[in-house]
Amino acid sequence: MTQQIRRKRMRFRASHRGFKEMDLILGRFAEERLDSLTDAELDQFEAILDAADGPLYHWITGKEDVPAAFDTPVMAALRAYTPFQPEN
Repeated sequence: MTQQIRRKRMRFRASHRGFKEMDLILGRFAEERLDSLTDAELDQFEAILDAADGPLYHWITGKEDVPAAFDTPVMAALRAYTPFQPEN
């Protein structure tokens, strides 16, 4: 599969999850940043897209700690990107 097709599929998956908040967060992130991600970062984003919406939402919003397997630069970028910040 070409990188163009891969990015197109990821863009669709990011914005059609069925969990409105995740559609907005992941979809907007993908629209703005997907084209600039490296191959390694695309792998990280794809792993994030494979995660279940509920836990993923809690990781991004800081309500739960991010598991080590998902604690990547792309997850950090998502957490910084979203307007939701954890309470101190």
